[in-house]
Amino acid sequence: MDEQAHLSRTRATYDTVAADYIRLLPDLRAESALDRAMLARFAELTSASDLGVVGDFGCGTGRITAHLDSLGVDVFGIDLSPAMVDCARRAHPHIRFDVGSITDLDLSDAAVGGVLAWYSTIHIPPQDLPRAFSELSRVLVPGGFLLIGFHVGDGRPRTVSFREEVTIDAYDVAPEEVADLVRQVGLAVHTQLVRAAEGRESRPQASLIASKPY
Repeated sequence: MDEQAHLSRTRATYDTVAADYIRLLPDLRAESALDRAMLARFAELTSASDLGVVGDFGCGTGRITAHLDSLGVDVFGIDLSPAMVDCARRAHPHIRFDVGSITDLDLSDAAVGGVLAWYSTIHIPPQDLPRAFSELSRVLVPGGFLLIGFHVGDGRPRTVSFREEVTIDAYDVAPEEVADLVRQVGLAVHTQLVRAAEGRESRPQASLIASKPY
């Protein structure tokens, strides 16, 4: 499947499930205490750096965007799915949300002081991840921070079923591969977390904070 077909399928899938998504997952109840700690640390780092607004790329219905906002972060969201963006705007009308692609952001170089990609790269095939990470680095100011969350695995696709008739491929990747991708686009690894599956999770989870050198 070529990139445009992949983007179209991803967009259509999340357009279909947006209303269910915000109803079933309205807040951070799915995040573990360690996940929330990483988000809090990211909020602290980006606020203390005072380098500008934070972009939540692949924001979905805006639940993490709103959490960062509640922590005092100046934040906006971008998502591929117009229906997800509509849900986010209705749920959090005081926050800016736009439609866009994480692999081709409509932002200038060094436009944001922080980048959040919280499980928003999981549908990108491994061979396309370098481009996505390059784009995340491009829009980040020197001194700014990136936080990415992802499922741990070997890069092979697995099928995610939202409903019986609505499925999409996801890719779980090794933490060391994500760290390598971060370094390849000129970022420095700041903090890494790998944790066991909890609750209804079926695989380990990971997150990584990186910074862009001055």
